[in-house]
Amino acid sequence: MDGTLVDTEPYWIDTEYALAEKYGGTWSHEHAMNLVGSALLDSGDYIRVHMGIDRTPQQIVDELLDGVVMRVEEEVPWRPGARELLDDLVANGIPCALVTMSWQRFVDPILRRLPEDTFATVVTGDRVEFGKPHPEPYLTAAAELGVAPEDCVAVEDSNTGVKSAVAAGCRTLCVPHHVPILEGEGRVFADTLVGLDTASLARLLDA
Repeated sequence: MDGTLVDTEPYWIDTEYALAEKYGGTWSHEHAMNLVGSALLDSGDYIRVHMGIDRTPQQIVDELLDGVVMRVEEEVPWRPGARELLDDLVANGIPCALVTMSWQRFVDPILRRLPEDTFATVVTGDRVEFGKPHPEPYLTAAAELGVAPEDCVAVEDSNTGVKSAVAAGCRTLCVPHHVPILEGEGRVFADTLVGLDTASLARLLDA
């Protein structure tokens, strides 16, 4: 979701800096980029250590979510071409799953902006024991869609997410945004989702 369907990373980064200012910690853009695609409690622990603030990972996550949920309820920053591709996949009867390390209360305001039947299942970070880069999120999504992981295509924007999808056995369309993605097996690259539909996505993967 973050970085592929919506570009909420700036919301997270702004909230991280606000947290550092509130508690007298230090933060940097490099630290923020290190968290892209990570499970929230892992991010909370990283922030606790590297920001140097006296808060637990859970407290940090709760405050981060308060900040980004407020922002996304005001405006959802859709990524170019993402909604159009999603609409076309659904129109062609392709079952879709949302696989995100964000938690449900952050995902809900975004889902409310989409047709109710857009996603057949939603796997959030607070539903799984192991977050990305572990394969559990994508394995869970494939199982709930009732298909084999190797018959799934994942769309990802970060190395963390790509590692999770590839480890689960999914073909992966990589669309880098805030952070670069390494080349590797099972990965196809595109600069943007703009202009992609079900047929062109299939051609891209076949090629």
